[in-house]
Amino acid sequence: EVQLVESGGGLVQAGGSRKLSCIVSGFRVDDYAIGWFRQVPGKEREGVACVSRSDGTTYYADSVKGRFTISSDSAKNSVYLQMSSLKPEDTAVYACAADRAFFLRCQDPWSYEYWGAGTQVTVFS
Repeated sequence: EVQLVESGGGLVQAGGSRKLSCIVSGFRVDDYAIGWFRQVPGKEREGVACVSRSDGTTYYADSVKGRFTISSDSAKNSVYLQMSSLKPEDTAVYACAADRAFFLRCQDPWSYEYWGAGTQVTVFS
């Protein structure tokens, strides 16, 4: 059974940092495309960061470039999102998603079959 479980969310002051974790089971992180997404009420889900399986390129939303970093640990079968210089507008529910497809636009949420429940990140000023 494929499962993704996020952790690491919480309250953080503007300018601070937070590291989100996505622990996966039922598959190896190296064999799936995995991305991080966020959503706020009333808005569409936004692709935050992902790595393309087909060419290895990393995608970051313009709003997080230079501040967020996606990484993975095969030994721990986990994917991470290191967030720094956080802003109040980064407040959202952050979720990781996975799909077996090799060729997909990793920043598009509709590309993914499996989703975690998400973790809330609230940035206060």
